[in-house]
Amino acid sequence: MALSAFDLFSIGIGPSSSHTVGPMRAGTLFVDEVKHLLEVRSITRLEVDLYGSLAATGRGHGTLGAVLLGLEGNAPETVDPTYAHTRVEQIDTEHRLQFGSTTDLVFGTADIGMHPLTIKDRHTNTIRFAVHTDPAAAECSADQLAATTPAHEAVYYSIGGGFVERDGHNAAGPETPVPLPFRTGAELLDICERKNLPISDVMWRNELATRSPEQIRAGLLEIWQVMAASIHNGFTTPGHLPGSLRVKRRAAEFYSRLVEREKVVDHADSMDWLNVAAMAVNEENAAGGRIVTAPTNGAAGIVPAVLFWALRYLPGLNTQHDRDDAVVKYLLTAAAIAVLYKERASISGAEVGCQGEVGSACSMAAGALAELLGATPAQVENAAEIGIEHNLGLTCDPIGGLVQIPCIERNAIASVKAVNAAKMALHGDGTHRVTLDQAIETMRQTGMDMLTKYKETSTGGLAVNVPEC
Repeated sequence: MALSAFDLFSIGIGPSSSHTVGPMRAGTLFVDEVKHLLEVRSITRLEVDLYGSLAATGRGHGTLGAVLLGLEGNAPETVDPTYAHTRVEQIDTEHRLQFGSTTDLVFGTADIGMHPLTIKDRHTNTIRFAVHTDPAAAECSADQLAATTPAHEAVYYSIGGGFVERDGHNAAGPETPVPLPFRTGAELLDICERKNLPISDVMWRNELATRSPEQIRAGLLEIWQVMAASIHNGFTTPGHLPGSLRVKRRAAEFYSRLVEREKVVDHADSMDWLNVAAMAVNEENAAGGRIVTAPTNGAAGIVPAVLFWALRYLPGLNTQHDRDDAVVKYLLTAAAIAVLYKERASISGAEVGCQGEVGSACSMAAGALAELLGATPAQVENAAEIGIEHNLGLTCDPIGGLVQIPCIERNAIASVKAVNAAKMALHGDGTHRVTLDQAIETMRQTGMDMLTKYKETSTGGLAVNVPEC
């Protein structure tokens, strides 16, 4: 599968790429299937079942509402976050769903089947949809309804980062030929050496297979604009996050203190700006705001925070063109590193724990920053390896199934790690004992060995040792 930067950085809404964005996309895909096979207005009944992690933490991650929105034809890239919240409330209040935006069905979040202990072989994040066209459904008993055969059904897997696979379909999908394909860090470094290219240029040439130079540049700058907007929104939105934890939004107060400090001294501590930018994005994500999946929502603060820091503090970025060039180079490098995680391991917290989310994002940001700092491809690979090596074994244990504790602070800490990793790599010549490929394989093996309760189920770790209220 030839992955694009635009696959790995997708615009959507919070709080979770695998539990919100993916299920919403699955809902729209199912509606499209049904429209090609049936007369939508003939549908009389709908079934939705969530399995594994989607059921275990779905309520806190907004999965149930996301499914409903998808079934009404809303896409995570375009749905307005405010509308999304109010529409889900309206569906549940009226207990009416507009399937495919046309067919009125009796349905709400309470009708979604929840099966947290049922783990499907292909992926723990499993969704089953089914529709019926039985005209006499209103006269049937519950047992009779359960025995009827659906007119159409499908199973989808939300595999992390907003990516969705359908049961029965080839997971790899259609091949998109690119001029410089790679699946491992070793292959990527070999291309860089043979072609005398930095990592960002390898990714750029591959993107040219499907987009013009103008489209690539404009698309990446748009991604940064959404990232920057999520930082700004976090800086300016006080209050509390939704959910039972009543977590206070801290980024706005933190930001105000930094602004006041800079009126007295020339510059506040740069690490403070790094921390507050990461927290701002993840508070926006936790509130269901618009963010960029990078490579997941739970880790969405790290890549933008490090870029925000770089644009603020790196020398030589004197014009808007210089800054735009830096954005494009940074995001392409980060995307190239993300390809390695998608191809060789996983970015799904439900599959390998938070090492696959925050760990991979830290690695991406570290390598991308190193390239902005003038690193060789070997030094970039070293920075990315340092970024993941010191997140190995990181569990996904959100309290109450909410992407708040420890997720928000974890993004801030990982952002600092990313900057440190880039700086450490620049002090070396690129040679190092542990390769990025070896670290990624270690992450994959560690994730497979990790107990299920530590993989986005809220049945282990902080989720059980810290009371919700």
